Amino acid sequence: MAKGIIKSIIIPVYGFIRAVAIGSLLINIVMVKGTEKYIYRDIEAIPSRTAVMVLGSQIRGRSLSPVLRDRVVGGIDLLDQGKGRKLLLSGDHGQIYYDEVNAMRLYVLANAPGIREEDIFMDHAGFSTWESMYRARDVFGVKDLLIVTQEFHISRAVAMARSLGIDAAGYSINQAKFRGPTLRYWEFREYFARVKAFLSIIFKPKPRYLGDKIPIQGDGRATWI
Repeated sequence: MAKGIIKSIIIPVYGFIRAVAIGSLLINIVMVKGTEKYIYRDIEAIPSRTAVMVLGSQIRGRSLSPVLRDRVVGGIDLLDQGKGRKLLLSGDHGQIYYDEVNAMRLYVLANAPGIREEDIFMDHAGFSTWESMYRARDVFGVKDLLIVTQEFHISRAVAMARSLGIDAAGYSINQAKFRGPTLRYWEFREYFARVKAFLSIIFKPKPRYLGDKIPIQGDGRATWI
């Protein structure tokens, strides 16, 4: 009798775990394959959009991590090549002493004198990829967008933006310099992040903050804090 009870528990649990594993795999396949046609690696082939979004990543003080520096340089290159007119820097500025967006802005100002100050916008509440895309649409009024991030992240970012009605394409930054355990960890984490992204696409949760509208066609210096 005890064996029967154990079996009656194990079989449904195994079935649930198997269904979750298959579902997660399918979500990943669909998200990656479904966004392939919107993702570019050759900057010359990228279609022009109004705004170029650089997604935040780790900083130390005002110093950009290698991942974030590559993203910002990619955003600068896109504007220099005339692929976008406005630069939207979206990241975490939820604490006084942790400020991704100003670190990115200062890097742009120091290394891209050809980009006008009024064309640099800052989203201080881009706490997640989903929130960055949602706020791009609802706060900044972005309708068409180029997203700059690494290969492991780009499919999820483009899928989220397009699910919100943004005509989004992605510039996939070369990540060959990142190898070994670090890259494997990012890719492992991203596998599950895509599942979470799928839930966001289905249920469309609102960001923690929205606030006043700041049209991307205006003067980006209004966002400098």
